[in-house]
Amino acid sequence: MTRIRLRGSGAELTATLLDNPTARDLVSLLPLTVTIGDHASTEKVADLPRHLTTDGAPPGFDPDVGDVTTYAPWGNLALFYEDFGYAAGLVQLGAIDSGLAHLRSLSGEITIEVIAADS
Repeated sequence: MTRIRLRGSGAELTATLLDNPTARDLVSLLPLTVTIGDHASTEKVADLPRHLTTDGAPPGFDPDVGDVTTYAPWGNLALFYEDFGYAAGLVQLGAIDSGLAHLRSLSGEITIEVIAADS
């Protein structure tokens, strides 16, 4: 398991990533600074420097509040602050552990970094 920290807008959130190829590919990009914004009053999204691998990923996912995902067709990071239904192309990366109350107000430039990783 890998834990990450997202910092920006005066907020700090932490998340635990799953042990799957897509999440490991995200970790390979960190540390990373991205611009995050709101999408559909449901999620925060940020463009990544490249699409993450989807090797072995299911065809879609039904996210809950706090899920950290990537939307493969767009190649972005998506953090859900509202419940959402199944979406083809959505891949779960992990879930927010702390700071979830700040997710809705997160905007602008944020930094994402690894804070702990199992060896």
